[in-house]
Amino acid sequence: MFTDEKIPNNVDLATDSRLQRALEQWQPNFLAWWNEMGPEGFQQKDVYLRTAVGVTTDGWAHFDYVKMPDYRWGIFLADPIADRRIGFGDSMGQPVWQDVPGEHRTTLRRLIVTQGDTEPASVEQQRALGQTCPSLYDLRNLFQVNVEEGRHLWAMVYLLHRYFGRDGREEAEELLARRSGNADRPRILGAFNEPIDDWLSFYMFTMFTDRDGKYQLLALAESGFDPLSRTTRFMLTEEAHHMFVGETGVGRVVQRSAELTKQTGGSAREAGGVDLETVQKYLNLWYSLSLDLFGGEVSTNAANFFAAGLKGRAKEEKYEDHVAREGTLAMELPQNGKLVRQEVPLRSAMNEFLRDGYVEDCQRGVDRWNKTLEQAGVSFRLTLPSRRFHRQQGVFAGLHFDPDGRPISNEEWERRKDDWLPSAADRAHVKGLQPRAIVNPGQMAHWIAPPAKGIDGKPLDFEYVRLA
Repeated sequence: MFTDEKIPNNVDLATDSRLQRALEQWQPNFLAWWNEMGPEGFQQKDVYLRTAVGVTTDGWAHFDYVKMPDYRWGIFLADPIADRRIGFGDSMGQPVWQDVPGEHRTTLRRLIVTQGDTEPASVEQQRALGQTCPSLYDLRNLFQVNVEEGRHLWAMVYLLHRYFGRDGREEAEELLARRSGNADRPRILGAFNEPIDDWLSFYMFTMFTDRDGKYQLLALAESGFDPLSRTTRFMLTEEAHHMFVGETGVGRVVQRSAELTKQTGGSAREAGGVDLETVQKYLNLWYSLSLDLFGGEVSTNAANFFAAGLKGRAKEEKYEDHVAREGTLAMELPQNGKLVRQEVPLRSAMNEFLRDGYVEDCQRGVDRWNKTLEQAGVSFRLTLPSRRFHRQQGVFAGLHFDPDGRPISNEEWERRKDDWLPSAADRAHVKGLQPRAIVNPGQMAHWIAPPAKGIDGKPLDFEYVRLA
C-alpha cells in the first residue's frame, strides 16, 4: 500500500515510471477541473471526510478534516482472487485476463469511458448545492459523495492510462472536457445532463441514479478483465454511502412532510414543507431517468458484452445458466400500437436482468418510506411508476404511458404530465424552501427531519464543515 505517494495507490505505481509520469501529468488537469467545476464556494473549507487508505473491510477509510482540493484521491483495486476464472459467456471457465484481449479492446474502452464519464458529471450537476444546504450534516455528506465520485473518476482513468495507451490518455482528457448539460459537449448518458439545483433532486439522484451505478458496477465486477473487476469491487464499497445519503435523505423529507401534514390536517406545502404529491413527482422523474441508464430491453450490445465475458449480471453466481445460449425471457413489448408478450433470447435480455434487480432494490427503499408514513398515521403512499413510464431509451422511448403503465395518447400526456412529473411551480416551490444555507451546527431546515444519528459516531451538532 502506497498511501504516502503523490498519487496514493495499491498498484505499485512507482514501479512503472512511464505510467506514473502520465498520471502525474493528468493530475493537475484533474485539479483544474475540480477547482472549476467542483463544489462552489467551499474549496478552502475544512470538511470532515473519510479518505480511502486501504481496501480491507477492517479499516479502508480514515476520517479527518481536509480541504477538498487536498483530498487524497488515489487508485485502489480490491485484492486479487487466486485462480479466478471467467464466470459467464463463451469463455466461461478460462482464466481471467490481466491484459486487454485485442479483440475486445474497443468494447472494453467504451465500457470504461461510459462508466468514467458519469463520475465527474454528477459532481458538475451538484456543484451549487452547498449554497442552499439544509444542515452541516447534509453539506458534509454532499462533499463526501463529490470527492468519492472524483476518486471513481481516478479509478477509470487509471485503467485507461494503464491498458489503452495513447487512445486511453486521450479518452482521459475528454473525461475532463465534457460538461454536464452543455449543448456542445454534453455528458454521454442522459440522466447526467439533468440539472440538480435543489436538495430533493439530489436525494432522489443518490437514491435512484447512484443505485443504477451500483448495478452497473456489480455487472462490471463480474468482468473477465480482472483489473476492471477489482476496480469496481472496491468502488462498490464507497458507492454504498451515496445510496445511504439518498435513501435516508428522501426518508427524512417524507418524515417531515408527514409531520407537517398531520399538524395542518391538509398539505405539508401549506406549512412550508414538501407535500407528498410533489415527492411522488420527483420520484417518478428520477426513477424513470435512471431506468433509462440500463439501456434497451432487447440489446445486441448487452448480448455481445455477455458472450465476450466483459459484463455479466449482478451477482452472476446466483443464476444456474451462466452461458445463456438457449432459453428466453418473457417481456411485454410494443408492437403495432399494442403491448405484446414476446420471448426474448436470454443474452439479448441481459439489461433486463439488471433492471429487474434494480427495481426490486428500489422497491425496498420505497417500502421503508411508506412504513414511515404508516407510523405517522398518514394515508398517502409512495409508489414506483411502471417501467414503461417516461422512458427516453429502449423500446418504450417515444411512446406515452401513465404511471400505471397504460398506453395514452400524446394529447393526454401533454394535458396530464404536470400531474406526474415536477411542474415549473413544483420546482419553484422546492427551490423556494431553501433560499440560503443552514450552517449552524445541529440546526436543520424546516422542511426536513434530522437524521437518526451523525457520521462516524459524532453527534448531530458536530462541526462537520468548518466555515469560519
